Amino acid sequence: MASEAPENKKIILCPNMESDAGLKMTLKAGDILRKCGKQVIICPVFSDDYSFLGIGVSGGEKPEIEFSQLENELPSAEMIVTFGGDGTILRAARAAADPGIPILGLNMGGKGFIAELETDEIGLLNTVAAGGYTIENRMMLDVVVMRNGGPVYRDYALNDVVVKGDNKVIDLTLFGDGQEISHFSGDGAVVATPTGSTAYSMAAGGPIVEPSAHNIIITPICAHILDAKSFVLVSDRKVSIEIGWRKHNPAFISVDGGDRVQIQSGDVVAVSKSERYTRLVRLSDRSFYRKVSEKLGERE
Repeated sequence: MASEAPENKKIILCPNMESDAGLKMTLKAGDILRKCGKQVIICPVFSDDYSFLGIGVSGGEKPEIEFSQLENELPSAEMIVTFGGDGTILRAARAAADPGIPILGLNMGGKGFIAELETDEIGLLNTVAAGGYTIENRMMLDVVVMRNGGPVYRDYALNDVVVKGDNKVIDLTLFGDGQEISHFSGDGAVVATPTGSTAYSMAAGGPIVEPSAHNIIITPICAHILDAKSFVLVSDRKVSIEIGWRKHNPAFISVDGGDRVQIQSGDVVAVSKSERYTRLVRLSDRSFYRKVSEKLGERE
């Protein structure tokens, strides 16, 4: 179980305002936690403008819970609770990884593989406030784009690193510890963590991997050869993707579904296991296998 948090720590509520219209679920969660004696603050993701929200009690009164920017509140954070889909968790994970702040996801999006709670389970926040939860560490990836022997871009991912042609076929060579794994022309490739194995990697034909495992999954996207397969590597492999010269088509890299960064022929995308971890709050005994069956519609 989690240890008791210091009294001066806050629980940060991170809503995706498009998912939680009027922040109704966020404010409900805040009320539950405050009644349990917790300090809470709202830090929306994907937006820094709160003036248009129009939330609060009738008559336009200001909500009792204060608003702030996530980065400003991290030093005093006990936990982050997100309200949205997995994309909301991924955004929060980028901020929470270095300080090691636990994240609890409440799913208000689509499949919600990373989220722990559904909206009808919001009452379990009482259990959270009482410290009745465990922490699961999820592997992350470091990514560096090398050009002419030097780094031109750095980032880190909880889900995946996607290298893709900009609407045209690109030429790729995949390496593990400097040894060639595969060479092909196609739409691109996904390098995923086990957490990200149920995202783009799965849609591209990759395997589903138990999320608490430590592996690196490489999956070609629409490769133009018959024998292009996914590879599941041990976590300490140094993976690299070389953008070939045979096709000078534009390409880009995207980390955890974020902004596209342009790359070019001759660039090498180096991916390795990060020293960072995402710490996810776990409350239920729902197995990963059951969650996959529920989320993918295999149960009636």
